[in-house]
Amino acid sequence: MRNFLLRVIIYAVGIALVAEIVPGIHIPNDTLSTLIIIGLVFGIINAILKPIITFLTCPLVILSLGLFVLVINAVVLLVTASLIPARLQIDGFWPAFLGGIVMSIISMILERVLGVNDDNKRGGGNKRNPDVIIMDRR
Repeated sequence: MRNFLLRVIIYAVGIALVAEIVPGIHIPNDTLSTLIIIGLVFGIINAILKPIITFLTCPLVILSLGLFVLVINAVVLLVTASLIPARLQIDGFWPAFLGGIVMSIISMILERVLGVNDDNKRGGGNKRNPDVIIMDRR
């Protein structure tokens, strides 16, 4: 739950920066509550719809050596904008494509800085390799 809330905040910050950087992506009501709602909707869609789309388009992802994931990111942004058109407006596919690239970079940096996926901080990291068997020579 903590990771999801951090991701919502990261997505809210990311969307705010994307709207400032990318022409064609607009947030008409640029308030904190609007950004949190956009981050929440984007987070839910990213958690539910993106894995399904990635699975269904797996051959395209493999053939493009992973570059098709950029198209999937654009689709996720477009779906988010279509679900909340009063809060997020995207002028077409290419602004969504560029916004998806920028959003991915921003999310990756902020997740690394905030340690969202850091297993060692949660205590889930494995310090040793369980597959290695050390033989005691006597």
